[in-house]
Amino acid sequence: MLYLASQSPRRRELLAQLGLSFGLLDVDVPEVRQPGEPPEAYVSRVAREKAGAGLLAVVANPGAVVLGADTEVVLDDEVFGKPVDADDAARMLGRLSGRTHRCISTVWLVSAGREAQATCITEVRFEELTAARIAAYVATGECFGKAGAYAIQGRAAAFVAHLAGSHSGVMGLPLHETARLLRGFGLMD
Repeated sequence: MLYLASQSPRRRELLAQLGLSFGLLDVDVPEVRQPGEPPEAYVSRVAREKAGAGLLAVVANPGAVVLGADTEVVLDDEVFGKPVDADDAARMLGRLSGRTHRCISTVWLVSAGREAQATCITEVRFEELTAARIAAYVATGECFGKAGAYAIQGRAAAFVAHLAGSHSGVMGLPLHETARLLRGFGLMD
């Protein structure tokens, strides 16, 4: 049985697009970058910790496979997590304005006997954003709960001048890489 160790509605929707049935696990994993930890290592560690915490919750099920994922926005080695308030969201969007940032998304699949991971890095370039556009976007509330203070599947899609990589990866679950992992575990054809 496949389980998704996430309460993210976006990850749930994306995983459902693959046509699989899965259970949901609510895991609480601290998302704190260690001093000197490279962004890719941080994202991978958090995703692995989510999957591991999920596996502990279903350890009595010998056929359990748990998917954990994490996605972060990175600009110049700075990791932009979820904004704490409107001012933080506006600051993040102002920093991303007119620049290219990386969106790192890592997926881990773990079971009692094995584990595998895949990382997807997507480059996203925002057009120049005026303070008024940023304020209007933040006022919608869409920025909250999203790494980098934006939802590419929502109104922020209009900010994206160029994308090189995975649209679903920026949303939180790179489907190509996820499907490849699931096939490796015999969960998909």
